[in-house]
Amino acid sequence: MSTLDVAKRYVELVKEHKNEECLRELFAPDAVSVEAGGPPGKDRASRGLDAIREKSKWWADNHIVHSGAVEGPYPNDDRFAVRFSFEVTFKPENRRFTMNEIGLFTVKDGKITKEEFFYTT
Repeated sequence: MSTLDVAKRYVELVKEHKNEECLRELFAPDAVSVEAGGPPGKDRASRGLDAIREKSKWWADNHIVHSGAVEGPYPNDDRFAVRFSFEVTFKPENRRFTMNEIGLFTVKDGKITKEEFFYTT
């Protein structure tokens, strides 16, 4: 699968809220996910699919997503970017806010090996 194929499939699955399918189908087993700011008491980087799943579970358990949009992909050689915009409530503080984020993904041998998220913390 080319980088563009992976990128298009990623956006398709995310728009359909098929996050687990996205991980299984598109991510390398040793993929790394790097956040601009880590969850409280956690490292910014999650290494491997189990750690990425754990990070995603923490996010889902602590946020209510009211609306969201995904734009892209924007490919460049072995990488692609995606723009995310979400209206969410952070449950522990009952604080609602808009989150704008850029994801930068690196692809090798048809699998995502690294994802990096850029946003204001």
